[in-house]
Amino acid sequence: MSQKITVDGRRAVWRDLAVVAAGAVLTASTVVASNRGLWLYPRIFTSAVLPGLPFGVHDILVPLAGCVLLWWRRRWPVAVALILVVMCAFVPVIPAAAIALFTVAARCAVATTRWVTAVALLPVTLYLATRWSFQSAEVASAVTGALLVVGAVGWGLFVRTLQERAERAESESALRAERARQREREAIAREMHDVLAHRLSLLSVHAGALEFHPHAPAEQVRQAAGVIRDSAGRALEDLQHVLGILRSPLDPGAVARTEPPQPTLRDLTHLVEENRGAGMHIEVELDLADEDSVSDFTSRTLYRIVQEALTNARKHAPGEAVHLTLAGAPRDGLTLEVTNTLPAAWPSTAPPGARQGLIGMSERAALAGGTFAHSRTADRYQVMAWLPWAA
Repeated sequence: MSQKITVDGRRAVWRDLAVVAAGAVLTASTVVASNRGLWLYPRIFTSAVLPGLPFGVHDILVPLAGCVLLWWRRRWPVAVALILVVMCAFVPVIPAAAIALFTVAARCAVATTRWVTAVALLPVTLYLATRWSFQSAEVASAVTGALLVVGAVGWGLFVRTLQERAERAESESALRAERARQREREAIAREMHDVLAHRLSLLSVHAGALEFHPHAPAEQVRQAAGVIRDSAGRALEDLQHVLGILRSPLDPGAVARTEPPQPTLRDLTHLVEENRGAGMHIEVELDLADEDSVSDFTSRTLYRIVQEALTNARKHAPGEAVHLTLAGAPRDGLTLEVTNTLPAAWPSTAPPGARQGLIGMSERAALAGGTFAHSRTADRYQVMAWLPWAA
């Protein structure tokens, strides 16, 4: 970072030196033209108002000193511009003044640019107001001065507009990238909540069974230990995958990242059997016209909603019966209902992280173009979702 600042500082110094040198060259040309009677800016006062100065000081050194002021044009743009405009009434430094006016227009507020421009045009107005002959040289000097002032300010405003557009485009690009990053992180959060909650709840159920039944048959202990090992291993794999995504740089225009195969409706039977193995009592009713014609996104969304609904039932109503109904056909959509009975002693306070699963299911259904609802009665809890099924 410090090296970059040093390089940028050196470039700024060389740019300032180049501007001062260019101003000096143009001013020298203007001095030569003025000595031949051609003034590019109205000369209100003659050299007689600067008595006592030897030859060369008024004609050469004073204009070059005005060019040196350009070194501070970015630090004090208004002050430098006003000083050079006042000097234009005595000596031909209009090129340096034009550069200073350009800097004011490009860097200062519009209101400041307006009144500085008005001050720069005031000598032109005064010059024409005090001249009654309107000779061609006088008119040409006034017109040329006005054009130089207006041109410098107009060019500065144009550059300012380009800079503002570039900054606005950069800001909008950063905002779009941030929104894309936020959407990606929210999608990852939903996925990890569903997956890890399911894995860890299975692990908790089997670990609890081992704790409360230490003298269970060896086969049951072996089976529970296998489920714990499998759930922990898969949870670790999912966690490593999401950490890899979070650590990788965001590229909104890149091709979608390589992800592990995502479960679909074809894996619903395995999900139900896995939960039954954890002690859940699940009844399933399936009435699908053509399961293979469901899109992968809709199929994956429905699987995740079922997974989260079963996880919530296992967490909040352990040991209670669960009834899962899934029906649908092309053009009619998919209708899902997951109902579980409630335990007699329903907890008065929600466990940590409660309702996050409901929020995730609602967001998934909305992203798929469907609807989601949940309801609770005295003895049961029901989750309902509808997802579109294109023909």
